[in-house]
Amino acid sequence: MKILITSGGTTEKIDTVRSITNHATGALGKIIAEKYLREGHQVTLVTTKNAVKPESATNLSIFEIEDVDSLIKTLKPLVKEHDILIHSMAVSDYTPVYMADFEKVKSSDDLDTFLRKDNHEGKISSESEYQVLFLKKTPKVISLVKKWNPQITLVGFKLLVNVTKENLFKVARHSLIKNKATFILANDLIDITSKHHIAYLLDHDNVYKATTKEDIAQLIYEKVKKYD
Repeated sequence: MKILITSGGTTEKIDTVRSITNHATGALGKIIAEKYLREGHQVTLVTTKNAVKPESATNLSIFEIEDVDSLIKTLKPLVKEHDILIHSMAVSDYTPVYMADFEKVKSSDDLDTFLRKDNHEGKISSESEYQVLFLKKTPKVISLVKKWNPQITLVGFKLLVNVTKENLFKVARHSLIKNKATFILANDLIDITSKHHIAYLLDHDNVYKATTKEDIAQLIYEKVKKYD
């Protein structure tokens, strides 16, 4: 089977020296990729420059992206030619539109004008005491996958912070149904440490628990294999 995996976290530029990103390292995606590589599958990894990656292998292809726009452009043709997508990448929810001096924003009679502006300078001046950053919601990449390839087996990921297990499962199953995924890997940030990673793999009827990144990789491999 041809396996497509995303890992790491996207970065959205504010200007040439500043950006918004997240804390994703790509560690889990790396371990999942290594599991499929050991089993002899052809693996394509879409990841980021600073994410950790598996060692080179004859059955491994790696594509590096930076932001949501480049992720969509890279992922779309790949989804069409793969059997399984394991979408573990932490994708930015928002991208910068414009950053402006607070006093200019405060004195404006029409805030909508800032949404039509661009920061043309390479590095935005740091002279202002306060700056206002306007953000725009990015497309939900997972929602596009089944439009690109209705037949692909989709494993999505949902990370929340300090919620009840009931709420975590509720949100995960909502994502499962909304995005027509086969499985969702649900986890809470407070359950992730350097040694442990408690996570739950959900389908429409079942919940399977894992306690380490290696367990997660094994669980995904086993359940997806049975499904296919």
